[in-house]
Amino acid sequence: MADTRSSLAPPRSFLWTRRVVLTILVLFTLLPVYVMISSSLKPLEDVQSKFTWIPSHLTIRPYIDIWSTVPLARFFLNSAIVSVAATACSVVIAVFAAYGVSRYRFRGKRVFTVTVLSTQMFPGILFLLPLYLIFVNIGKSTGIDLYGSRGGLIITYLTFSLPFAIWMLIGYFDSVPRDLDEAAMVDGCGPFGALFRVVVPAAVPGIVAVAVYAFMTAWGEVLFASVMTNDNTKTLAIGLQNYSTENNVYWNQIMAASLVVSVPVVVGFLLLQRYLVTGLTAGAVK
Repeated sequence: MADTRSSLAPPRSFLWTRRVVLTILVLFTLLPVYVMISSSLKPLEDVQSKFTWIPSHLTIRPYIDIWSTVPLARFFLNSAIVSVAATACSVVIAVFAAYGVSRYRFRGKRVFTVTVLSTQMFPGILFLLPLYLIFVNIGKSTGIDLYGSRGGLIITYLTFSLPFAIWMLIGYFDSVPRDLDEAAMVDGCGPFGALFRVVVPAAVPGIVAVAVYAFMTAWGEVLFASVMTNDNTKTLAIGLQNYSTENNVYWNQIMAASLVVSVPVVVGFLLLQRYLVTGLTAGAVK
């Protein structure tokens, strides 16, 4: 038995190679983070002068100044509202759409599924000009200002996250046994009762995975936010550029602000990591 285990064990050279490769990858990942943290704790003069790995003078002043140099709080609020609203709309619409495709037969079902999936094949920049023209024309004809508003940006981000959310939840709902729906209906539940009392609780990991994907897509998007927003609706991804002026670039404040705005996403990802992994693997297997 011992001989069998020893024969199945990987060779020592493979173990050392794996350790070296993993160490290099960890250093490659953590080195930029260290530079960002150390630069955020330096005075501006030290950041602009010769680079040093260990700060000679530590200060938390950049973390205080980031709120007054630019309206960071407003940018943070805009990003939070847009990201949360886009995530909520994407999840709600995707749940109903995926449940209908998963549980019912209707004409054009296959065409709908293929169309939803095919939208992910096109680069997002192709939709920039059409969406811009649509929003401007809607504003001229109806008076509803979508261009430069949070609502227009939410609709824009739905075009990115919703197709993937529907496609993923279809696979996840297919993995939930139909017997659960039938048992719920025997107990007196209708289709909506079976959805919210049986299917949705069983599909929580998949729904969380979709929500995390939608939120992260909206939180860090730059291209559409730079075109579809104005000074009052700028998001964090665009607002951070305001630390660069004609006369100076506040590198230490840029690093500090980048760390501050990354904290909510990192903390949320760590808290929901087990749901995210379960949801992605379950949908992928199906």
